[in-house]
Amino acid sequence: MQIMSLITALPGAAAQGLIWGIMAIGVYITFRILDIADLTVDGTLCTGGAVCIMMMLSGHNVWVSMLAATGAGLLAGLATGIFHTFMGIPAILAGILTQLSLYSVNLKIMGKANQAINVDKFNLLVSLRRVKGVALTQNTLFIVAIMIAILIAVLYWFFGTELGCSLRATGCNPSMSRAQGINTDRNKVLGLMLSNGLVALSGALLTQYQGFADINMGRGSIVIGLAAVIIGEAIFSRIFRNFALKLLSVVFGSILYYLVLQIVIWMGIDTDLLKMLSALVVALFLAFPYWKGKYFTKAKQGGK
Repeated sequence: MQIMSLITALPGAAAQGLIWGIMAIGVYITFRILDIADLTVDGTLCTGGAVCIMMMLSGHNVWVSMLAATGAGLLAGLATGIFHTFMGIPAILAGILTQLSLYSVNLKIMGKANQAINVDKFNLLVSLRRVKGVALTQNTLFIVAIMIAILIAVLYWFFGTELGCSLRATGCNPSMSRAQGINTDRNKVLGLMLSNGLVALSGALLTQYQGFADINMGRGSIVIGLAAVIIGEAIFSRIFRNFALKLLSVVFGSILYYLVLQIVIWMGIDTDLLKMLSALVVALFLAFPYWKGKYFTKAKQGGK
């Protein structure tokens, strides 16, 4: 009976993993491509959800609402970019400042700490109720999977353009990029905007999926995003070498994270400890390359 309850919960965990996978792709852009740990995402996820739900409650359709949410995320990324490039504030502090500001912004957008939306009264794109037992065109798993496939295709095309390549060069070697005439400040702002736009889109989908937006819904999302990136790289890095496949590995990492989380809950571990366990998982995956280089490589050389 307990096994059946776990199996029943897995589709919902996979759907959440896919939705958060879009956010993880946004984190990948700043963390791996720009080499910036952007903490703005903890506020941007809620901003996307808040804008989406208020737009729908005011009578706009789901696509316009999601577009507005993505636009709000782009503006949040722009604010962080201006703090970092124009004002000279270190990237991590710039993200914290924007995140702090977004708490007040999100409260003003929603008018209170949370807002709810009913799937029976609104034409939502995704919903927890549509994970199982509905037509394929209404199934949350299928819809989000198609969106991710389109998103990865667009990003693969973009990062193959001259602008996209210059953005990747900025993260790889800023000094050399500037020597080649690349405007690194502009690229950093663009990367932060693109990242936070995706995070806000994920927040808009998450709000529809769970049926509400809450002022604290983005708290700790950077840890989930990093977990997805690190887990995806650790498991699929030797298989997925193409850029598009690397983005896909991040999504797989997010799905695995939520499947493991569901198993942990099923095992009866105190849910109050989930955030701490998530942080420990990220710490272990981040430490593994260091341990591998420091201990295992030396052991092999000593054996020789």
